[in-house]
Amino acid sequence: MTATLHDLHRPLGSTGLMVSPLGLGTVKLGRDQGVKYPNGFSIPDDAQARQLLGLAQDLGINLIDTAPAYGVSEQRLGPLLHGQRDHWVIVSKVGEEFIDGQSHFDFSPMHTRLSVERSLKRLQTDRIDLVLVHSDGHDLDILQHSGVYQTLAELKREGKILGYGLSGKTVEGGLLALEQGDCAMVTYNLNEQSERPVLDYAHTHSKGVLVKKALASGHACLKAREDPVRLSFELLFAHPGVAAAIIGTINPQHLSENVHTAAAVLSQQQ
Repeated sequence: MTATLHDLHRPLGSTGLMVSPLGLGTVKLGRDQGVKYPNGFSIPDDAQARQLLGLAQDLGINLIDTAPAYGVSEQRLGPLLHGQRDHWVIVSKVGEEFIDGQSHFDFSPMHTRLSVERSLKRLQTDRIDLVLVHSDGHDLDILQHSGVYQTLAELKREGKILGYGLSGKTVEGGLLALEQGDCAMVTYNLNEQSERPVLDYAHTHSKGVLVKKALASGHACLKAREDPVRLSFELLFAHPGVAAAIIGTINPQHLSENVHTAAAVLSQQQ
């Protein structure tokens, strides 16, 4: 039985990207304010962050998730990933900025382009594999009226990004995001499954789905369940529409355990 994800990479919809079934979320590399986790944490230093990324790579993870709203996450990842660009599928976002402890949203074409160009510089790369619109909850309004998707389509034609989608909060937003784009990031876990229709649509239309809050931001592990992580992954990976789940841990032991559990679940389901 495999204990890593190296042989379990899978297509992200029809983007042409192959991703590990777990991705590493990096909000905790860049920001410790205004985050909803059950326990406090300290932002890791460069040596710890480098170690975590090395471990992720050894465990077969090639998917990394960041955003301008994650404080200094992008700025740190640029140097940390130097020389390893082809190993990683990098996901970043547009639309949300986190300044002085507050989120600010701007989905205009001008800000979208500025944000992507800035992310390219911060990440020290010539392309971002996937850019998601970081929704404030008004998914349909953003997609239909801001011009953000049209701008991302232009950036894709220019080769600066390889795919785009929405990290949203509603079923309607997720469906429209997939209809007009490449990928949706949805919340799907033991406590919250209302966005399941988005997974169904993704599966029937060969679109990409990434799952956020797969462990309910750690809260799934607080309930008295026999093995919440295993139950979470069994739920997620039972759905053929799910390409990968983003796990935002900075604890090397948790990361290893999550990978071993996901590998066991996937091997069993095959």
